[in-house]
Amino acid sequence: MGKATGFLETERMENPLRAEDDRLKDFNDLHASLPVRDRHSQASRCMDCGVPFCQSDFGCPLHNLIPEWNDLLWQGQEKEALARLLLTAPFPEFTGHVCPALCEKACNLADEGVTNRDNELYLIETGFARGWVVPRVPSRRTGKQVAVVGSGPAGLAAADLLNQRGHTVTVIERADLPGGLMMYGIPNMKLPKEIVERRIRLMEAEGISFLLNTEADPDQLRAFDAVILCCGSRRPRSLNLPHMDAEGVHYAVDYLTCATRGLLSGSAPVLSASGRHCIVVGGGDTGNDCVATALRQGASSVTQLEMMPKPCTARVPGNPWPEWPRTLRTDYGQLEAISVLGSDPRVYETTVGSIQVDEHNRIRSVETVRLKRTPEGRMEPIPGSERIVPCDLLLIAAGFIGCEEQTLRTLSLEADARGRVLPADGSHALGGSWFSAGDLRTGQSLVVRAVADGRAAAHEADAFLAAAH
Repeated sequence: MGKATGFLETERMENPLRAEDDRLKDFNDLHASLPVRDRHSQASRCMDCGVPFCQSDFGCPLHNLIPEWNDLLWQGQEKEALARLLLTAPFPEFTGHVCPALCEKACNLADEGVTNRDNELYLIETGFARGWVVPRVPSRRTGKQVAVVGSGPAGLAAADLLNQRGHTVTVIERADLPGGLMMYGIPNMKLPKEIVERRIRLMEAEGISFLLNTEADPDQLRAFDAVILCCGSRRPRSLNLPHMDAEGVHYAVDYLTCATRGLLSGSAPVLSASGRHCIVVGGGDTGNDCVATALRQGASSVTQLEMMPKPCTARVPGNPWPEWPRTLRTDYGQLEAISVLGSDPRVYETTVGSIQVDEHNRIRSVETVRLKRTPEGRMEPIPGSERIVPCDLLLIAAGFIGCEEQTLRTLSLEADARGRVLPADGSHALGGSWFSAGDLRTGQSLVVRAVADGRAAAHEADAFLAAAH
């Protein structure tokens, strides 16, 4: 399996980012594609290693058969490679765009790992283009009705598997479009929305129903034979400062949702960074997405605050391969900021200490403060390090702390200390015919992990329905 000398003959080459001055003009896909010959060559780098860590727990949560479909891709057997990929990965077009590719860092080639994410994206897009991806309508129905609450990656994955088992599936979504955070929380340039919509249309053709603009109601859910709750972990972490209600202070997901709604409707977004001094609190992926969106909207300046120290450029002794490397990474938004503003927008070991507003309760500046790590490991303010910085748009991208309180009350759910609806035995079963999955169960995590957890919950629900029959 694999070309034994492929990794020696071919250098790693990812799908290239479009030039900054080009991609900053629009919200289109960030990347261009490699020629087919180069894509096959990249697949040839997947060697016949003794232990494929890429598909282990260190690598792929879906346990994709990566060496097998890479080998088929290298040989030009693209349809067969796609079939092997789809055995474990229901939505390669999603993970091919937004997965951080844990598998690549767990590869035996380490930092020069095989471009699995780009390879799977090529396979699924080729499959759609050539008509290989068609509706898979179950040959028989069980007569069982299943409700899936939430249409994010976990909900879609659960719905897909249960539908293929022959159950009749209804996905209940409170937003006007399906997809959860993949639709409204991830910017279009990172995950084009026509890709999400294409998958939804395919799932509808396979028999799955989507009930939109609908809050899940307990009485409504009792009519179903099984219920899988994939309500997400959408309660944002607050800065817990005075004036959080000021005009110009927003949570990141609200800001990104507004930007996507404006893009889809073809109108100017209600909330824009145009001409504003923007400060983003949070150094993760969502913070980076805010930086990139603000730049496209014409922000006057963009600063990204990260409370933790700047990561090392190489692995430290406590972070060995094949673990995910906790090293410095400069993402697309930061690269764009460097191109436009001339410097990296990130300021480490810094947070917002206070918010200043004018007489109309509009934010006009923030006081930043430097932080230091205590011997106990906490980050505490450094006295005398305060600094006033102009700011008329403050975006909070500090993560999430669990399911929204209103959802917990409505569905009579109990969350643990970390905000998770996680059964005590570690399963997905909440008792009776109800199950939890995705970020609701595990806390905020990756799309690929949500997909894997949604499938795991669906397997449990399917076994429950079979036993009930």
